[in-house]
Amino acid sequence: MELISNPTSDEIKKAAKALKDGHLVAFPTETVYGLGADATNEKAVSRIYSVKGRPTDHPLIVHISSINQLDKWAVDIPEYARKLASRFWPGPMTLILKRSEVAKDFITGGQDLVGLRVPSHPIANRLLNEFETLGGIGISAPSANRFGSVSPTSVDDVVVEIGRFVMPSDLILGSGNCSVGIESTIIKCSNNAIEVLRPGAVTRSMIRKTIKLEINKNLNHNLTKTSGQFQSHYAPRAKVIIGNFAAKNDGFIAPMSVTTPTGALRLFAPKTVEEYAQGLYRALRLGDEKKLKQIVVSLPQGSGLAEAIRDRLRKAASVEIDNE
Repeated sequence: MELISNPTSDEIKKAAKALKDGHLVAFPTETVYGLGADATNEKAVSRIYSVKGRPTDHPLIVHISSINQLDKWAVDIPEYARKLASRFWPGPMTLILKRSEVAKDFITGGQDLVGLRVPSHPIANRLLNEFETLGGIGISAPSANRFGSVSPTSVDDVVVEIGRFVMPSDLILGSGNCSVGIESTIIKCSNNAIEVLRPGAVTRSMIRKTIKLEINKNLNHNLTKTSGQFQSHYAPRAKVIIGNFAAKNDGFIAPMSVTTPTGALRLFAPKTVEEYAQGLYRALRLGDEKKLKQIVVSLPQGSGLAEAIRDRLRKAASVEIDNE
């Protein structure tokens, strides 16, 4: 796999051509690094599943260049969904909508729904626009890691995760660390009911302020397959325990206001919830690099982005201990 750091315009055009030719391209978004393929090319998309070790009935999010591509992939789009797209795209939000004929089963996991997102990272956006000039209409791009493990937020993470599974003709576009650090908010939009299937940086309060519509909390998430819905996900090799007490030689992740237990190894002490999200996955990976057997994490309190961090950590954790 060829690694291109801080790609030029010509190198981004090269990556777009590689996608059109059926190759894979890993690239940065504001959330995490994605592993991309032409979303209309079944053979290329099948390689994503193979490289990631991902179940083939697990749907992929399609990244598009702008809201102008929305109607190519989705039909019967509620007006409130268009309003959300106008407000939060480009940005860390995925909309689940009724699929058009363009969205095939190999993208949707056989569902009558498709997930769509317009990323805000400049390299991702330029790649999508170059891909569009070649006739492409969308790039399927789950996180560029092995299925169930910690998502990559740097180009080095991508190499560690999938470098040995890809082909020499595939590419990685590198550009520093991701600014958000956790995956996009996923919102299911159907008729006049909305449901947040995965919390993220676009928070419930932001959604409510935009569309003045109640978020349905009673729908069964299991009826809709989306990214990150497995009970165990986002997990390092080390055992993750949620709590505030860490034993000697345990890794410890907690807000700066929480004191490090004696003998524990502090992996991360974020000052803000935004900093917590941005550095969480890097801290979990650091625990693995240090070959720690156990990492104790203290959950951030509050709503908004803190909810998204708690969601990721509870999926990564083996045990949650109430030791407040």
